[in-house]
Amino acid sequence: MPQGQPSVVPDDGLTTRTRRDRALLIIHTGDGKGKSTAAFGLALRGWAQGWDVGVFQFVKSAKWRIGEERALRALAATGEGGAVTWHKMGEGWSWVQRRIDPTAEPAEAAREGWAQIRRDIAAQTYQLYVLDELTYPLTWGWIDTDEVVEVLRTRPGRQHVVVTGRAAPPALVDAADLVTEMTKVKHPMDAGQKGQRGIEW
Repeated sequence: MPQGQPSVVPDDGLTTRTRRDRALLIIHTGDGKGKSTAAFGLALRGWAQGWDVGVFQFVKSAKWRIGEERALRALAATGEGGAVTWHKMGEGWSWVQRRIDPTAEPAEAAREGWAQIRRDIAAQTYQLYVLDELTYPLTWGWIDTDEVVEVLRTRPGRQHVVVTGRAAPPALVDAADLVTEMTKVKHPMDAGQKGQRGIEW
């Protein structure tokens, strides 16, 4: 199995295995398409390794039926990989219009979602957390960025975390182990084409 060779090996006293098995904080950000898709690909890989996966979606509405959720729930039901738990705290993209109101219902739902994540991290509930579109409530001031960074930086055990969304706060980027910025070159919406089933959801 290919594992790659690091270009730098720190003088930290850790063995190669210990360093390789360290939990990662991963950020998928940028204006391009594919941030959540990449995170769900990682969730699929984790599920196949037998990891329990917690998905927390901060924008997508509980009314929406998205393909990734259906696929991962079906896989989890087979009992072959890890368990998959799904949480939706958003009301869909309509809440963008109310994003400056910290007392709005979506803001409270985001804070409650973050409180649940804190409890799960403390309890080491999952081996992989997908914090889908968490960057938005951080940017809007609904959830404190410094608190999020501290909780994720000091999480116990071996818990991987992937955060998605545009404009990831610099403090979160600085704390991350792996950051990918998706850059848009072209998108069908630029030509007036709306999202479609099987591509966007």
